[in-house]
Amino acid sequence: MPSPRRAPVSRWRSPTALLSIAVLVVGLPGAATGAVPPKPDAQGIEAGQRDWRWPLDGFRITEHYVQPAHPYGTGHRGIDLSPVGAATVMTPASGVVAFSGQVAGRGILTIDHGDGLVTTLEPVTSELGPGDPVERGDVVATITVGGHSRPGELHFGVRRDGEYINPLLLLGGVPRAVLLPCCGAVG
Repeated sequence: MPSPRRAPVSRWRSPTALLSIAVLVVGLPGAATGAVPPKPDAQGIEAGQRDWRWPLDGFRITEHYVQPAHPYGTGHRGIDLSPVGAATVMTPASGVVAFSGQVAGRGILTIDHGDGLVTTLEPVTSELGPGDPVERGDVVATITVGGHSRPGELHFGVRRDGEYINPLLLLGGVPRAVLLPCCGAVG
C-alpha cells in the first residue's frame, strides 16, 4: 500500500521564504522610516534633480547634443539655442558660480549645482564672479559672440561628475525614439 502523500507547501508560505522576505524588506533603504529613496534613471539622475528650466525664455534649438564615442571623440557636448526675443540668460537650477570669464576668446559662465551637476553657458557676458549664489531662473548673463556657436546663439552644456550629459535629461527627458519603416517597403 502506497504511503499517504502530504499536501504540498506553497513556497511563499514556507518559514524560509517568509524569513527571506522579511530580511529583504527590512534591509531596503528607507524601510524603517517609510521613506522611498529617489529613483535614478538610466543616466543616474534622480527625479529631484529634474526641476530645471531652460536658460532662455524663448528660443529655437539649432544644434542638438551628440554623444562622442569616447572622451576625446567628436560630438556636440551641449545644445545650441537661438533666442527668440531677449538674449538674457537665466540659470537652469540653483547653485554657485564656479567660473566667470574669458576662455579662448569667448565668455564662459559655469555654475555648480551640487550633486556633481555643472552647467556651462557660452558665449556670454556676466557680472557674476566665483562663489556668487544663484537661484533657479535668475538672470545671470547676456549672449555675446565667440566660440563654436553661431553668432547670437547660446551653447548650453551640462556635466555630471565631470562627464558631459544631454541637458534634455534634466529638462523633461530625451524624446523617445520612433522606428520608421525602412527601405521603401510596399504596403
